Amino acid sequence: MKPFLVLAVAGSLLAATMAAAQSEKGVPSPKKAVRIGVLYPGVDNAVFRSNFEGFRQGLADAGYVEGRNLSLQVRAGDGRVLGPLAAELANLHPDLILGVGRPGVVAMHEATSAIPLVAMDLESDPVASGFVQTVPRPGGNLTGVFMDFPELAGKWLEILKTAVPSLARVAVLWDPAGGPAQLDAARQAAHTLKLVLHPVEARSVAEIGAAFDAAMRERPNGMIVLTSPIFSSGRQTIAEHAARHRLPALVPFTGYTKDGGLVAYGPEVPTMYRQAAAIAVKILAGASPKELPIERPTTFTLSLNLKTAKALGLTIPQSLLLRANDVIE
Repeated sequence: MKPFLVLAVAGSLLAATMAAAQSEKGVPSPKKAVRIGVLYPGVDNAVFRSNFEGFRQGLADAGYVEGRNLSLQVRAGDGRVLGPLAAELANLHPDLILGVGRPGVVAMHEATSAIPLVAMDLESDPVASGFVQTVPRPGGNLTGVFMDFPELAGKWLEILKTAVPSLARVAVLWDPAGGPAQLDAARQAAHTLKLVLHPVEARSVAEIGAAFDAAMRERPNGMIVLTSPIFSSGRQTIAEHAARHRLPALVPFTGYTKDGGLVAYGPEVPTMYRQAAAIAVKILAGASPKELPIERPTTFTLSLNLKTAKALGLTIPQSLLLRANDVIE
């Protein structure tokens, strides 16, 4: 046998041996190189990157590793108009695009009907918003993970009222770009709970401080924060302003209590990113978005910070402590 043939055969045997070893260890065989665009309306900061790690890890578990066979093109808006960023991503012609939050999904849905879109949206009803035809069979180029539970706003008010028995006037921090569904549900629940709501807007992290100042003019004794990518990446800013104003606040992002916030209740965002990654993997393997059912979050967590409660002069009822998944002493 000629030397170059020996080397070729040896190389093939080595590759086969390595592939077999990878398979035995549960490591997927290398995949073809892919490009994925990401449109995130919030700030590309430490909070976003921590949550987004769920998406990266989900892809890595399937054999797509950034810097090897995966290129991620991330565009973050922080409240800016997303149309140009969506067009920029579409013009890159990636294998698929991840749209985060209602603003990100709307912008990407308007920018392309050809590139597969995976949504991770806590604010929208995907059918009522016109993103898909039906939940089981979306019918177009978009599928993904949608929370679609606006009634959670009522749950947030109930939890906050349990934590703050004197609750009467509640500020509601909301991002108009997320749509009115959660705010409408909060108003309905407030009527039942005999609470007075004072909605205040913030469209970027930079506007959160002014929104708190506007809220405090109404003398609230509590606040709930509605879902928005802006508020997810601005979680620490919200905790700082709530502490400065001594305002008990509930945020739907569970990391809020680790930032010093009082109470958080909502879906595990990193887990949602993993769900989105699993859908993306199916599309990269050849599945059509129009036939992949819409999914919903699978894990919800109630978290309490007792140190913050003590600083606010609150005693968290035992009934709420028993329901909590995570209690920070």
